[in-house]
Amino acid sequence: MVLDKIQRPNDVKELKEQELPILADEIRQFIIDKVSDNGGHLASNLGVVELTIALHRCLNFPQDKLIWDVGHQSYTHKILTGRKNGFDSLRKYHGMSGFPKRDESNCDAFDTGHSSTSLSAGLGMVCARELKKEKYKVVSVIGDGSLTGGLAFEALNNAASLKSNYIMILNDNHMSISENVGGLSHYLAGVRTAKGYTNFKKNVKASLSKMNAIGEELERNIRRAKSMLKQVFIPGMFFEDMGITYLGPIDGHNIEALTEVIEDAKQVEGAVLIHVITEKGKGYEPAQLHPESYHGVGPFIKKNGMAKKPKEEATYTDIFAKTICELAQTHEKLITITAAMMDGCGLKGFAKRFPDRFFDVGIAEEHAVTFACGLAAGGFHPFFAVYSSFLQRGYDQILHDMCMQNLPVTLMLDRAGLVGNDGETHQGIFDLTFLSSVPNMSVMAPKNRWELEKMLQFAISYDGPIAIRYPRGEAYRGLKEFLAPVEYGVSEMLYEERGTALLAVGSMVSTAEHIREKLKSAGQPCTLVNGRFVKPMDTDVIDHLAGTHHTIVTLEENVLRGGYGERVTDYVQKHYPQIKVVNIALPDAYVEHGNVSVLRNELGIDSDSILARLKREGVLETDAEA
Repeated sequence: MVLDKIQRPNDVKELKEQELPILADEIRQFIIDKVSDNGGHLASNLGVVELTIALHRCLNFPQDKLIWDVGHQSYTHKILTGRKNGFDSLRKYHGMSGFPKRDESNCDAFDTGHSSTSLSAGLGMVCARELKKEKYKVVSVIGDGSLTGGLAFEALNNAASLKSNYIMILNDNHMSISENVGGLSHYLAGVRTAKGYTNFKKNVKASLSKMNAIGEELERNIRRAKSMLKQVFIPGMFFEDMGITYLGPIDGHNIEALTEVIEDAKQVEGAVLIHVITEKGKGYEPAQLHPESYHGVGPFIKKNGMAKKPKEEATYTDIFAKTICELAQTHEKLITITAAMMDGCGLKGFAKRFPDRFFDVGIAEEHAVTFACGLAAGGFHPFFAVYSSFLQRGYDQILHDMCMQNLPVTLMLDRAGLVGNDGETHQGIFDLTFLSSVPNMSVMAPKNRWELEKMLQFAISYDGPIAIRYPRGEAYRGLKEFLAPVEYGVSEMLYEERGTALLAVGSMVSTAEHIREKLKSAGQPCTLVNGRFVKPMDTDVIDHLAGTHHTIVTLEENVLRGGYGERVTDYVQKHYPQIKVVNIALPDAYVEHGNVSVLRNELGIDSDSILARLKREGVLETDAEA
């Protein structure tokens, strides 16, 4: 196999030209094999195999710097830098990350995971290179979906003034995760179809090169007129008008053509953008036909692309999807918004049923928040569905535009808490902290599927900013018998006894239920409270418990600092210093990739670890079986 010749960085340079297409096919099959076993990002990686091979033919690693925007298309890069054997542990705890990681290889120039960052990071590296008077190439690869992010445009604006070489590659596959939307998408569609200029330039250059000196002079004259020609054949020429040299569009699956244009780009003094057309999922028919479904996948059967694991019970996302459509039937002012995550956040059905009340703003979370605020100021009630870790990008807009004006916008925080195999950049473990610090913001977390429905019903009638955070995966079906009406800022008493009280929020209520059962079996009474509201925190329930309890244990799937537990501790220490408070939360650190159950155990928030912690803290009156 040609792939066996790749053991170290730059080995691909030693291959013969005729071996490169074979290598591309073998890499695709290798990725399909490994992702079908372990899960991972499939369609995006299959689309950039030839592009990555061409980049590795033109660059020297680790001296040159290659930055992948988001990074979920970096598998071929990892293979070509000698990490093929690491794919058996892909996205497993302590195994190889699914994203570029500087501490994994010195060929990974920058850690990525969120979109639209690569151009800014690359520009910074170019300036660092010039300040240190060093010589290496910097290449940033960004997708057409990521290019809709405001950060990318800020970087483009800055890069236009460069006097030294900086290569930006626009990987245009017509997709982010869901299909791209908006003006930029339409612009790029026009560029893709405007092949007249590209073919004209190629044919003229080939003809003139045969005319020796006369031809060279003519070619120079035509070069001077290139901007006018481009304006004729490609209306707008957005990048050229900014002062960035534009090359393309180029077939992203032609290694020879890609290699030639990258070598040309290396000679440009200034910022240059290569527009590359690729096909997401190329080489695997199920992923080609349904790239959005094969973006991030679990283990699957290679023959037909079907998941190996049967579909789980209804997820929290499914419950949101169903309930928001039901609410929209009777609430005409209800609007939904997504930032290029229509499928992931459960809004596909809503978009079909209520197309005039659904907005996909592209990968632009900051814009999505303020856009929602404008809708709210105009008399509507928008629900912005977004992954918890992606909402971080809109923090200023939440603080300044939403909460300062106290506007009725509901944030639906999907994938809150530990999400597992995508690792540090995707764990939704900071939202309780950063949202709780903002005046006028209210934060809820449901204990089970039925409470999520009730919280949505509450949110549509609430006249102010509110967030509902819920975890990835199957919606908890326990504690169905407990469904007190949702009242603003009021907790739900599930079991009331004496001694130790467990105050849990969201996903940790089910964990607290297991702990209570074990304590009860050991003969120790235990109160269990469903916190419901992280903000405003229910101080009345603490006052109620104070006379009959010596210990309060808080449980949350969020970092400790600034979360629910710290707020409870502050109140108890101020008013009831005799009561012991134990905070069960995640450490104030980034959490690596791995199975969620493994991570919960390692981080000490599963029921057995919590019982062991309570024993060490002297809370347990008797030993409870783990």
